[in-house]
Amino acid sequence: MDDMMPRERQSLADLIGSRLCHDLSNPLGAIGNGVELLDLTGAAQGPELDLVRDAVADALARVRFFRLAFGHAGPDHMTSVREAQTTLEGLYRASRIAVDWKPRDDMPRRQVKLAYLMMLCAETALPMGGAVTLSMEPGGQWSLSARADRIAVEEALWSVLRFGPGAVGRPLRPSEVQFLALHDAAEAVARTLNYVHDDRNLRLTTA
Repeated sequence: MDDMMPRERQSLADLIGSRLCHDLSNPLGAIGNGVELLDLTGAAQGPELDLVRDAVADALARVRFFRLAFGHAGPDHMTSVREAQTTLEGLYRASRIAVDWKPRDDMPRRQVKLAYLMMLCAETALPMGGAVTLSMEPGGQWSLSARADRIAVEEALWSVLRFGPGAVGRPLRPSEVQFLALHDAAEAVARTLNYVHDDRNLRLTTA
């Protein structure tokens, strides 16, 4: 029974993530539609409306990304290459991180989930921004390559990817949940995670 508990907890987390993202999408979309109507009618203009427009666009981009990264991904769920690429690029469009999604085919959502969680982990190692490439190797393994002026890897935290939450030696912070989520998502599809880095380069792969 104990061996099943991590996967059951992750499944519950997936469902909660999906529910939250689904329920937030509708009101955010309604706000976005309202802003568009104001634009069309000319009823309101100025920097205040620009702030609302940018905030709504950012919130929608995050919800779309988090739905794929933290939501439920069944074995028969597929994600189009267009959705995977535009959702990723939408999250980082205004950041100091440039992302390059190399796959050109639709793929199972579980694969997209792995890639997105890898991206969130890599983000923590790029305090000054950088360039990240996500590629699918011929054998179906993910390869994330990041290059930056500074790579900052907290070794204890990154060891969670290999050994689970006990490896970090302290409770995980909410901002670090992607490391446990990635560990569990990889374990659920019988993948292992490996990473290497130096001062300017980081490579994270599945095997």
